[in-house]
Order: sequence, then C-alpha cells, then structure tokens
Amino acid sequence: MSATSDAFARFLDVLAETLDERETSGDALAARVHLSRYYFDRLVSAAAGEPPAALRRRVLLERAAYRLVTTDDHLLEIGLEAGYASHEAFTRAFARAYGEPPSRWRSAPTGFRLDAPSHVHFHPPGSLRLPTDRKVTGMELLTRMVEHHIWLVSEMLTRAERLDDEVLDRPIELSVDGIDRDPTLRSLLARLVGQMAMWDAATHDEPYDFDAEKGASIAELRYRLADTGPAFLGQIRSIVDEGRLDETFVDAICDPPQVFTYGGMIAHVLTFAAHRRTLVCGALYDAGITDLDNGDPMRWVAEAA
Repeated sequence: MSATSDAFARFLDVLAETLDERETSGDALAARVHLSRYYFDRLVSAAAGEPPAALRRRVLLERAAYRLVTTDDHLLEIGLEAGYASHEAFTRAFARAYGEPPSRWRSAPTGFRLDAPSHVHFHPPGSLRLPTDRKVTGMELLTRMVEHHIWLVSEMLTRAERLDDEVLDRPIELSVDGIDRDPTLRSLLARLVGQMAMWDAATHDEPYDFDAEKGASIAELRYRLADTGPAFLGQIRSIVDEGRLDETFVDAICDPPQVFTYGGMIAHVLTFAAHRRTLVCGALYDAGITDLDNGDPMRWVAEAA
C-alpha cells in the first residue's frame, strides 16, 4: 500500500469514528492519523480528489439530508449535529449543496448523496459507504434471497419449539394482518399491479395515488399493467445491468420518507408479491379456475431459460 492510500485509509477510519465530534478540526484529524497538517491535507486530497475538511463537511451534509427525510428533528438540531453554529449557516451550506434550502428540500426530498470524486458517502444509519471494485450482481441478490429464506425458516422452527402439540396441530385460519386488510380477489390484484407502479414512482421521486387501486375493474387493472409492467421490468433490468443493486434512493411516498437500496426494494416486491399471488391462485382455484395451479414459477423459469 502506498503512503497516499495508507493515509487515506487511516483518515477514513478516523472520519467514521469522529462524525459525532462537532468540534473536531483539521489539525485534530491530522494528529489522529499521525501526520502533519500539511502532509495530511496533501495525501488525502491526492487520494480523494477533495481536501479532508471538505470531504468531512460533505459527508456530514449527506447525513443531515438523511436525517431530514427520516426524522422529525428541528432544522437547527440537525444543523448543529452537522457542525454548523447557526440555522442560517446550515441553510446556506445546504442550499449550495442541494440547490434549495433544507426546509423546502425536506418537503420533496431526492437522493441525499452528493457528487464526490472519492465515492465516499454517508451510509445509513451512521457509517460510511466506501468505494468498491465490485457490485452486487443479480445472481448475488437471488442467492441472498435464498439465504434469507433458509434463515427465516430456521427462525420459525426455533420459535415453534416453544409451542405445545395442541398449538402446533391446530388448523390454521389464514392471517394477513399487517400486509392486507380484509383482502379480496379484486384488492389483491389491484395491489399486485399497484405495488409495481408505486415503487416505479418512488424510485423516480414521483407521487403515487393509492386511491387508484380502490374499486378498480379488472379491465382497468389490465390496462394499468400493460403500462406499469414493462416500465417496472425495464427499470429492474437497468439496475441489474448497471450494477446498482446496492445503491440507495429516498422513498418519499413513505410517511415519514425512508431510504432503501434498489436490491432491497426488489427483494421486498418479490416477497410480498409471492404472498399475494398465492392467495389469488387459491381464490381463483376456489372459483373453479384451476389452470394456474398454485402459481409455482419453477417450470416457467426453466422454460424461459
């Protein structure tokens, strides 16, 4: 490792450790890396493409933007946490970086990461995201979903061990509390279509009208799917092809807004869509429509391959 990269690595360690130290100065950071301020600034700037003090200010601003969309904290409190002595100083710095003052940005948030030559960014909830030569691939996402499946089954078995035989052998009345309230075949189909439209809107910083799902006719849902399906699939293909599964976006549709990764969003959609598809297939089967069976994708995937 060269002196430059070694100093940069040590600086990143110190930076992560001192994000909550409001009074940290450039001299103090240099001392913790065991370099003079002159060589510290020179080596870090060469590696990062920006001076260490500027890098730290940017990361703290990114954290402040994240706090704006994920908390109800007062602007002054967030600004002080980011190292600014007053509401006015924080507002000026934020507006220069994000193009509008924090109060206005908070009402319609976009991505919280600022352009940076080093690709070092704030990573929620309280650490740094460092540049990497590898990206999460589609195959890795699939593997992670299988790993989650195995983990979840193991956790279910662990909890089931606490129950007696009467509970274990009791007939199950299907519960969907927390997922869909009073589901019907129509509402489940509307949510399956709407879920794709909702996430497509969220990742493009656009609003979504949940009322559009209420009472929709099957013809209306087919019309929406003809537009939403290809758009959602095209976006997923772009995310996978461009290696952006581990990138984050702000979902302003949530109240309060949340920050998710694209890979996490895809896993979420597939998980809850699988639940709803299973219920729909069962409802269709009960209605005498049996050609979809239980919706198992095994043969469909094999035929596509």
